[in-house]
Amino acid sequence: MDLQDQLKKLFPDHQFQEDLPELQAKEKKIFLQKEPILCKYEKKGRNGKPVTILENYNGTNEDLKLLAKDIKSKLGVGGSVKENSIVIQGNYRDKIMDILKNKGFNAKRVGG
Repeated sequence: MDLQDQLKKLFPDHQFQEDLPELQAKEKKIFLQKEPILCKYEKKGRNGKPVTILENYNGTNEDLKLLAKDIKSKLGVGGSVKENSIVIQGNYRDKIMDILKNKGFNAKRVGG
């Protein structure tokens, strides 16, 4: 007997939602732009630590925050949104560019 069967026995009058995957599939669409997002790496970055900076995003501030959250969660790293750019801790240019290309963005590598 699994947990759902136990819950149905405890609460027989309750209407259970069977469409949980539908609720999880609800994902806000992020604005896709034609111009490339610039992805650059700074060795001396913030407080002497290396960072990857994403610039040139033309969407809303909410979309920028959603994009930053998605990138940070996929990489498992910290970062922030400052002055219309995304700052990711560490050198993750190649991985970030792959994530952006999978989402449909055009990314351009800046610097060495």
